[in-house]
Amino acid sequence: MTATHTGRVHSTKRSRPFAEGLTAFAAVMLMIAGVLDICRGVMAIAEDDVFVSTQDYVFQFDLTGWGWVHLALGAVAVLVSLGLFQESLWARVGGVAIAGLIIIANFLSLPYYPVWSIVMIAFSAFIIWALCVVRRDDSADALR
Repeated sequence: MTATHTGRVHSTKRSRPFAEGLTAFAAVMLMIAGVLDICRGVMAIAEDDVFVSTQDYVFQFDLTGWGWVHLALGAVAVLVSLGLFQESLWARVGGVAIAGLIIIANFLSLPYYPVWSIVMIAFSAFIIWALCVVRRDDSADALR
């Protein structure tokens, strides 16, 4: 006796707008996070009075040093977000990596600017989610 199974047929035409929408969402969010990280880096390099100075912190680093870290991460994030608008695979992988590095940098600089660090961690978490949840048809990508 043979059993016939009727499975769900996944159409790439139906999932394609969803994939494009999440990639565009991630690109815009990464662009915003990058620009804000650049602004934060410039403020820290200029040693603005916005930042809290802490004495006893395990990951103590000079405020100017954190500024350069955030400036570099922001610049790379903006460049990767431009690649995400073209839906390239390297940009998706780079977007996840740079968003993860932004999370780590904001966690380590949490005492200097606590509320904003938490906001940037949340932004980066949404970016990682949007880039990882999309499944696209690999055969269509092979033809590009």
